[in-house]
Amino acid sequence: MSLGVAIDPIPLLVDADGVARIGKTRITLDTVVTAFLEGATAEEIVEQYPSLQLADLYSVIGYYLRHQVEVDNYLKVRQERGIQVRQENERRFNPIGIRERLLARQTQVDCRRKF
Repeated sequence: MSLGVAIDPIPLLVDADGVARIGKTRITLDTVVTAFLEGATAEEIVEQYPSLQLADLYSVIGYYLRHQVEVDNYLKVRQERGIQVRQENERRFNPIGIRERLLARQTQVDCRRKF
Protein backbone atom coordinates (compact mmCIF):
# COMPACT_ATOMS: atom_id res chain seq x y z
CA MET A 1 0.00 0.00 0.00
CA SER A 2 1.40 3.36 -0.92
CA LEU A 3 0.68 6.68 0.64
CA GLY A 4 -0.49 9.39 -1.72
CA VAL A 5 1.08 12.61 -0.53
CA ALA A 6 -0.92 15.70 -1.36
CA ILE A 7 0.10 19.29 -0.97
CA ASP A 8 -2.70 21.28 0.58
CA PRO A 9 -2.76 25.04 0.15
CA ILE A 10 -2.25 27.17 3.26
CA PRO A 11 -5.75 28.26 4.37
CA LEU A 12 -4.98 31.98 4.38
CA LEU A 13 -7.14 34.37 2.41
CA VAL A 14 -6.33 38.06 2.06
CA ASP A 15 -9.41 40.27 1.82
CA ALA A 16 -9.86 43.52 -0.12
CA ASP A 17 -8.42 45.49 2.82
CA GLY A 18 -5.25 43.39 2.88
CA VAL A 19 -6.23 41.51 6.04
CA ALA A 20 -5.19 37.85 6.16
CA ARG A 21 -7.97 35.60 7.47
CA ILE A 22 -7.96 31.90 8.28
CA GLY A 23 -9.87 29.83 5.75
CA LYS A 24 -13.38 31.06 5.17
CA THR A 25 -13.68 32.55 8.66
CA ARG A 26 -13.43 36.11 9.89
CA ILE A 27 -10.61 35.15 12.27
CA THR A 28 -7.47 37.09 11.39
CA LEU A 29 -3.92 35.85 11.18
CA ASP A 30 -3.11 38.51 13.78
CA THR A 31 -5.48 36.88 16.27
CA VAL A 32 -4.12 33.38 15.76
CA VAL A 33 -0.44 34.33 15.87
CA THR A 34 -0.95 36.49 18.97
CA ALA A 35 -2.73 33.67 20.78
CA PHE A 36 -0.04 31.21 19.72
CA LEU A 37 2.77 33.50 20.89
CA GLU A 38 0.98 33.95 24.22
CA GLY A 39 1.23 30.19 24.72
CA ALA A 40 -2.16 28.95 23.56
CA THR A 41 -2.19 25.55 21.89
CA ALA A 42 -3.94 24.98 18.58
CA GLU A 43 -6.69 23.11 20.44
CA GLU A 44 -7.19 26.03 22.84
CA ILE A 45 -7.39 28.50 19.97
CA VAL A 46 -9.99 26.36 18.15
CA GLU A 47 -11.94 26.07 21.40
CA GLN A 48 -11.98 29.86 21.68
CA TYR A 49 -12.84 30.33 17.98
CA PRO A 50 -15.07 27.39 17.00
CA SER A 51 -15.40 28.53 13.38
CA LEU A 52 -11.76 27.50 12.87
CA GLN A 53 -10.83 23.99 11.75
CA LEU A 54 -8.02 22.38 13.74
CA ALA A 55 -6.23 21.17 10.60
CA ASP A 56 -6.37 24.71 9.12
CA LEU A 57 -4.97 26.14 12.32
CA TYR A 58 -2.05 23.71 12.37
CA SER A 59 -1.31 24.63 8.74
CA VAL A 60 -1.33 28.34 9.57
CA ILE A 61 0.88 27.87 12.63
CA GLY A 62 3.28 25.83 10.50
CA TYR A 63 3.26 28.59 7.89
CA TYR A 64 4.01 31.15 10.60
CA LEU A 65 6.91 29.07 11.94
CA ARG A 66 8.38 28.72 8.43
CA HIS A 67 7.85 32.39 7.50
CA GLN A 68 8.25 34.24 10.80
CA VAL A 69 10.10 37.23 9.37
CA GLU A 70 7.47 37.88 6.69
CA VAL A 71 4.54 37.32 9.05
CA ASP A 72 6.11 39.45 11.79
CA ASN A 73 6.62 42.26 9.26
CA TYR A 74 2.98 41.92 8.17
CA LEU A 75 1.85 42.05 11.82
CA LYS A 76 4.03 45.11 12.47
CA VAL A 77 2.48 46.95 9.52
CA ARG A 78 -1.02 45.96 10.71
CA GLN A 79 -0.25 47.20 14.22
CA GLU A 80 1.10 50.50 12.91
CA ARG A 81 -1.98 50.94 10.73
CA GLY A 82 -4.20 50.22 13.73
CA ILE A 83 -2.46 52.95 15.70
CA GLN A 84 -2.94 55.39 12.82
CA VAL A 85 -6.64 54.56 12.53
CA ARG A 86 -7.15 54.97 16.28
CA GLN A 87 -5.38 58.34 16.24
CA GLU A 88 -7.45 59.51 13.26
CA ASN A 89 -10.66 58.45 15.01
CA GLU A 90 -9.65 60.19 18.23
CA ARG A 91 -8.95 63.39 16.28
CA ARG A 92 -12.32 63.17 14.52
CA PHE A 93 -14.29 62.04 17.58
CA ASN A 94 -12.70 63.48 20.70
CA PRO A 95 -12.95 60.81 23.42
CA ILE A 96 -12.46 63.34 26.25
CA GLY A 97 -15.74 63.81 28.04
CA ILE A 98 -17.53 61.10 26.05
CA ARG A 99 -18.92 59.43 29.18
CA GLU A 100 -20.44 62.68 30.39
CA ARG A 101 -21.92 63.44 26.95
CA LEU A 102 -23.45 59.96 26.71
CA LEU A 103 -24.90 60.17 30.22
CA ALA A 104 -26.37 63.61 29.45
CA ARG A 105 -27.91 62.25 26.26
CA GLN A 106 -29.36 59.28 28.16
CA THR A 107 -30.85 61.63 30.76
CA GLN A 108 -32.55 63.63 27.98
CA VAL A 109 -34.02 60.45 26.48
CA ASP A 110 -35.24 59.30 29.91
CA CYS A 111 -36.87 62.70 30.56
CA ARG A 112 -38.69 62.59 27.20
CA ARG A 113 -40.05 59.12 27.93
CA LYS A 114 -41.56 60.31 31.22
CA PHE A 115 -43.71 62.87 29.43
